[in-house]
Amino acid sequence: MPLPSRSFVATIEDLRKIAEKRVPRMFYDYADSGSWTESTYRANEADLQKIRFRQRVARNMENRNIATTMAGIPTAMPVALAPTGLTGMQHADGEILAAQAAEAFGVPFTLSTMSICSIEDVAQNTTKPFWFQLYMLRDRDFIERLIERAKAANCSALMLTLDLQILGQRHKDLRNGLTAPPRLTLRNILNMAGKPAWCYHMLGTRRRGFGNIVGHAKGVADMASLSSWTAEQFDPRLNWGDVEWIKRRWGGKLILKGILDAEDARLAVDTGADALIVSNHGGRQLDGAMSSISMLPAIVDAVGGRMEVWMDSGIRSGQDILRAVALGARGTLIGRPFLYGLGAGGREGVTKALQILANELDVTMALCGHRDIHDIDRGILMPGTYPAP
Repeated sequence: MPLPSRSFVATIEDLRKIAEKRVPRMFYDYADSGSWTESTYRANEADLQKIRFRQRVARNMENRNIATTMAGIPTAMPVALAPTGLTGMQHADGEILAAQAAEAFGVPFTLSTMSICSIEDVAQNTTKPFWFQLYMLRDRDFIERLIERAKAANCSALMLTLDLQILGQRHKDLRNGLTAPPRLTLRNILNMAGKPAWCYHMLGTRRRGFGNIVGHAKGVADMASLSSWTAEQFDPRLNWGDVEWIKRRWGGKLILKGILDAEDARLAVDTGADALIVSNHGGRQLDGAMSSISMLPAIVDAVGGRMEVWMDSGIRSGQDILRAVALGARGTLIGRPFLYGLGAGGREGVTKALQILANELDVTMALCGHRDIHDIDRGILMPGTYPAP
């Protein structure tokens, strides 16, 4: 499904508007919603916009560089694709297409445990290692098998999500009947019928279930048996000892996602993980929590350079990426921006999203008087417009 030929696409917002028209409501809302009143979801973006740049002039802006590394892995810019559930419902074979776009562009892709395409699907359709995201589930045997499958697929890092012990209530999902598996009400069926291109591509793929779970987890032989298993599996007992257990079982690079407090950041450092991600799950868990960007400086200060600090939640432009880097993030993760691109135009749409972000990052960095992303610090920001540690 290519991008519409007559649509002018210059921003992530342009991609969002196209995706909203092309993706069935229940799956679009799943990607583009927050929990409860969505106050944290909105704050993630709003707080980034409050941060102002210092415009500098009469500086040599030739030979600019936005490439860097994240956990030692080269990236074309300080960006990785975040793990997002149900990606393959934004577009048929969505995880494969997004992984291919990320690989071609030169940024890491992270596959969610709750993906439609399986670890093996993505590995068979890409040529470079990708990252795998893991939840702490009650079924430890299943977790061990997932880790072994990720090793067999040559995944280069494991990302452990810490902020989903209990699922935050998302009102749009409840109204839309988005369960696991999705509930096909008359309203949902009629809405899907109005998205012919989406339906056409979905009919052409065999990947419509949760590929990492169905046929792999005990007692989950088909989509009908998935709902009860999912409801029981997220483990509210998760603790730092479990993180240490995961690290030992994995043995490779470990990234901890979901840190939003300086004290938790210090505890994360003690685990010996390679990086942590300042994140509130895109505003999809604790509504009323602080925005990611507002907590980033304090967490960077608490970590004190002992591990890499990344940020996600709220990034919608290359300027937002630069704001995060200026406040100490080694890298960022994007979820909704690439999902909008995927829903708008498949692999081409994801590539377009990455191109938009890279161009905005490069131009903004230059207009701030810098040529290299590694030279960026708080000096490019106007004092008083950004949060202090």
